[in-house]
Amino acid sequence: MFGVVPKSIWQRTNPADENNLCAWAMRCLLLEDGNRLILIDTGIGTKQNAAFLAHYYLHGEDTLKKSLSQLGFQFADITDVFLTHLHFDHCGGAVQYNQNRTAFELTFPNATYWSNQDHWQWATQPNAREKASFLKENICPIQESGQLQFINPQESSPFPQFDILYVDGHTDKMMLPIIAYKEKKVVYMADLLPSVGHLPLPYVMGYDTRPLLTLQEKEHFLKIAAAEQYILFLEHDPVHECCSVQLTEKGVRLKEAFPLATL
Repeated sequence: MFGVVPKSIWQRTNPADENNLCAWAMRCLLLEDGNRLILIDTGIGTKQNAAFLAHYYLHGEDTLKKSLSQLGFQFADITDVFLTHLHFDHCGGAVQYNQNRTAFELTFPNATYWSNQDHWQWATQPNAREKASFLKENICPIQESGQLQFINPQESSPFPQFDILYVDGHTDKMMLPIIAYKEKKVVYMADLLPSVGHLPLPYVMGYDTRPLLTLQEKEHFLKIAAAEQYILFLEHDPVHECCSVQLTEKGVRLKEAFPLATL
């Protein structure tokens, strides 16, 4: 998760357990605006077998269904599913088994699913490095459903609620929503900035296909985030939902971390 950074350094912010594993979140975001209910990313889902899940030691009681239910919503209420990218921990919850577990179906039957053409091709014709992260059972049912729509990076966002930042270091054409909310801008960081612990520029995940590009994209974005006082929504941070950043003598660093509900 921290690439070339030594464990003796990164464990100060994300300590490992006795199995040398760190805890991580798969934090999705729900936008309610008029008649639209937009879900950003869907987590790992529930359909992977025990052999697959054994690598990741899933724990905790939170599920997408439970979280939506606490807000008074069901899967059928979601109008749009915005997928930042198609790695299994971001899109796995978009597809589920049917009631008899004989076939796959879309988790959100009434939703339009959003990706972009370049990333879709990247995921369906994967390179050897990312192949294990792009699972056919997460991707093919979406296209076969007829509910898939592609966003054109050359055009304006189809969502009046947010603009979209495209980045290519982690994977090709990952999409980050920049959401206008209460006179602030909340940026869903996906894997450009997985956690507060990844703020220093060299802290780039080993999963990234173009780590030097990630470093450049991160540096450029974080300077803007500090100047514009963006709120960064953290998908993978196990403790912190959001943070703000500031420019210091050592570069961009954490200003404060806080729950989204405090905005």
